[in-house]
Formats: sequence, structure tokens, C-alpha cells
Amino acid sequence: MHKLLRRKVMWVALAVAVVVVAGGLAAFQPWKAFTRSAVDEAIPVAFTTPSSAAPSTSAPVSSAKKPAEQRVLVAGAFVSQEHTTGGTARVLEQDGARLLRLEGFSTSDGPDVHVWLTDAAAGGEWGKYDDGRAVKLGKLKATDGNQNYAIPADAGLDGLRSVVIWCDRFNVAFGSAALTL
Repeated sequence: MHKLLRRKVMWVALAVAVVVVAGGLAAFQPWKAFTRSAVDEAIPVAFTTPSSAAPSTSAPVSSAKKPAEQRVLVAGAFVSQEHTTGGTARVLEQDGARLLRLEGFSTSDGPDVHVWLTDAAAGGEWGKYDDGRAVKLGKLKATDGNQNYAIPADAGLDGLRSVVIWCDRFNVAFGSAALTL
């Protein structure tokens, strides 16, 4: 009877260990330390806000005005925080629409990584970015390359001081760039 009880305890311990290991793998996704992805998006010729995206039926196409030139509102270089991160970030504006552009960008892969504009200063302590105001622009498209993120038309940019590559799963900044808007 004693041997049977020991065997059952051993099987239960083994099952618990398997569940713990599987849960740890699912949460930490350690294979992402060895994965890379790349994207090379062109700067859009014209980008529009959602409210002006619908085509106008009241004016003929030939009378449409030429889009205004894109202008750079602000630019900054990335600094590494929890992970090595580099490249530049620029906020572009055209006809009232705004776009965040990452150029020559590179960072690590990770679970649940996002791009945010925040009111926290770039650099320093990497857990501070979710304490204040943030405009969430979406999931990181790739670990490397040039990529574009539309800034919502209703997002006020006053007071925002940085762009951060944020891991939502572990509440850490991979890197950030100063952008005083």
C-alpha cells in the first residue's frame, strides 16, 4: 500500500510540474528571444483621418486638391531600456492627419509588445510609462525595419513626451524616444 501511495504522489507531482512548465512557457514565450521579424513600409503618399477617409460624391475627382506636403512635427532617437532598441521616431502631419514613423528601427521580440505615445520622459526607469497618459497606437509590427502607425484624429498630443515600445505582458519598456509634442 505504501508503494502505491508513493507512485500516486510521484505522478501527481509530475503532472503539476508539467502544468507549471507549460504555463511558464505560455507566459514568458522564451523562444521570442531568438526570433526576429522585419517590415519595410513606405511613407504613405497621403494618409487621411478616419473622418475624411470616405470618398466625397459631391465633387468630381478632377477638382480634388493636391494633398499638402508632409511635415515633421517632431523626431527623436530611441534609447535602450529593458532590451536593446535603436532607430528614430518621427511624427508626420499632412492635411491634419498624423502618423508615427519608426525608421531604421530595431528591438527585441517579446510577447504582447505595443507602440505608445506617452507623457513620461524617454529613458530612465522602464516601468513608468503606464502610470500616466498614453495614446496606444497598436501592436508592434516587426522587430526591425521602417513602420508606420496612424495617430487617431481625436488624440491630443499636447503634453506627450515620448514614444515607447511597451511590453504589456510584463509592464516594461523595451526602449523609448524623446518626442516633445
